[in-house]
Amino acid sequence: MQLYSFFNSSTSYRVRIALALKGQAYDTHGVNLRSGQQRDAAYLEVNPSGVVPSLVDEDVTLSQSLAIIDYLDARFPEPRLIPADPVERARVLEVSNAIACDIHPVNNLRILRYLKDQFNVDEEGRNAWYRHWVAEGLSGVDALLQRHGDGAYCFGDAPTLADCCLVPQVANALRMKCDLSAYPRVMAIYAHASAQPAFVAAEPARQPDYIA
Repeated sequence: MQLYSFFNSSTSYRVRIALALKGQAYDTHGVNLRSGQQRDAAYLEVNPSGVVPSLVDEDVTLSQSLAIIDYLDARFPEPRLIPADPVERARVLEVSNAIACDIHPVNNLRILRYLKDQFNVDEEGRNAWYRHWVAEGLSGVDALLQRHGDGAYCFGDAPTLADCCLVPQVANALRMKCDLSAYPRVMAIYAHASAQPAFVAAEPARQPDYIA
């Protein structure tokens, strides 16, 4: 398998965690979002949307991290990341989408650049924007996890798609110096999961395209 990824992209990070949990080897192709490499013609042949990640598995090419992880779960069922039980599945998807749909899209690099380039929002304003949407999102996620979650991970004692989404989001929020003290359940899960081998292997600083 070939993974087109950017080391600091939380969506790429999600997929790297899933691949590591499933013990699947892959080759990394770094796509430098900072230099605009995602808009190069060669990459647009792989992914016309010009975003990361992209996964190529023989004759199958996929983009969008949740679709990729769902594919990996069907292709390599163990360990299962999206439960089969209807209620458990819905709970995992509820938290995963709260992160992937409510927090990440408004805070990714192209949105922050648009705020700067089109609306002249300064760094302080962009940071305030980022922290606001993290707070809005994680308050809901923490409440959901306190209501429905249990165990060391989001839902029980084994990682799921929800953990694949939560760890990169928290890592980026910490990098942006967000105050996360109001989310004890989120932070307890992050502390546990981020210390596990598969999550460690997926860390941005451990990727071949890492830029210090």
